[in-house]
Amino acid sequence: MALSISAPTSSSLLPASFQVGRRSSWAARSSAKPVAPGLRRPAVAARVAAGGNAPSSSSVGEVVTELDAVASFSEIVPDTVVFDDFEKFAPTAATVSSSLLLGIAGLPDTKFKSAIDTALADGECNTLEKPNDRMSCFLTKALANVGAELAHLVPGRVSTEIDARLAYDTQGIIQRVHELLKLYNDHDVSSERLLFKIPATWQGIEASRLLESEGIQTHLTFVYSFAQASAAAQAGASVVQIFVGRVRDWARTHSGDPEIDDALKKGEDAGLALAKKVYAYIHKNGYKTKLMAAAIRNKQDVFSLLGIDYIIAPLKILQSLEECVTDTDVKYGYVPRLTPVLGKTYNFTEEELVKWDQLSLAAAMGPAAEELLASGLEGYVNQARRVEELFGKIWPPPNV
Repeated sequence: MALSISAPTSSSLLPASFQVGRRSSWAARSSAKPVAPGLRRPAVAARVAAGGNAPSSSSVGEVVTELDAVASFSEIVPDTVVFDDFEKFAPTAATVSSSLLLGIAGLPDTKFKSAIDTALADGECNTLEKPNDRMSCFLTKALANVGAELAHLVPGRVSTEIDARLAYDTQGIIQRVHELLKLYNDHDVSSERLLFKIPATWQGIEASRLLESEGIQTHLTFVYSFAQASAAAQAGASVVQIFVGRVRDWARTHSGDPEIDDALKKGEDAGLALAKKVYAYIHKNGYKTKLMAAAIRNKQDVFSLLGIDYIIAPLKILQSLEECVTDTDVKYGYVPRLTPVLGKTYNFTEEELVKWDQLSLAAAMGPAAEELLASGLEGYVNQARRVEELFGKIWPPPNV
C-alpha cells in the first residue's frame, strides 16, 4: 500500500479543494512503531525551486532534514502497510490492492475488516452460481469497500488495482473500471477522487486511452521501457509508474536489451536514465501525464530523481532521510535533477517520436520490459488468487 505524505500545491493527487495551504503529516506501522514527522517546505528549498542560488544555511537560519529538502521538489509516497489511526496520522492519498486486502485479512482488529465482511455478505455476489465468478465478485466489492473507506479518510486520490488477469483484455479492463466506479459512486466517492491502476500492456494502454476520454483517471503500472511510457503518455494516462530499481536489477544480470545497453555504454544507471528520458519526453510534447518512480533502492536514487512528480520510497529510506539533518553546503545541493527544461534539451530519434500502435510497441519493448512485465503480472495474478482462496475459506462471514 502506498500512502502519499507530501502534498505540493500542484499535486495531481489532490483535488482542487485541498491544494491551497494544506500541510500534511504521515505515518505508518513499522515494527509496531508509528512514525509521524511533519513535512514542510524550507525557505532554502523554496528559493532553489524558484530558480535562485542556494544560500548557506547560516543565512537562512533554519536547519532542515533531508526529507524536508527532497519533499520540496517531489511528492514523497511511502511504500508501506495499512494502519488504523487516521485521526492521529493523516496520509493524503492511498492505493488499494489485492496485497492490501491480504494485509487487512491478517490484521483482525483493523477498522477495514468490516469492509471485507460486508463484501462477503453482498447479495449480488452470493447469487452467482459459479464459485470463481462469486469470488471474483467478492474481490471487486472488497476493493471498492476498502477504497471507499480510504477515500473518506484521505483528502487525495485513491488508486484501485485492476485485476491483472484482465491485462490483455481492453474491454474487460474497461468493464471492471466501470463496475468499480459504480461501486465507489454508491459510497459517495466521486470519480475525481479516483485513479484506476492498470498494467501497461498494449491492451491496458488502449483501455487507459478510452477511459481517459470519458474523464476517468488512470494509473499505468509495470512500466519498464520508454516505449511503454511514451505510449501511455500518448494515451493520456494521468499517472505512469516506472520501476527504476527493477530495471537496474535486470541490467546487472542480463544483456541484450538495446535501450539498457545504450544507457550503460554512456555510463548511466539504466533505471534512472529511463525515468529521465520519459520525463523529458512528457515535457517536450506537453502531455498531461505525471511520472511516478517506484522500486527505489537507496537515498541516492531519491536525490537523483528530484523534480520527478512522485517518488515511492521504502519506509527505511524515508526514516533515514528524516534522521539526517542537513544544510545547503552538501554534495548534492538539493537541486532538482529533472526539470521541464529537459524536454527542450533532450534529443529523440524519429523512431522514439513515433505514434505507437500495438505492433510497434511490441517490437520496441525489448527483453527487459517483456520479462519484467510478465513477472509483475504473474505476481499480481497470484495475489488476486490468494485473496479469492482466502475468501473461499472464510465465506460466508458471521451473521450471514
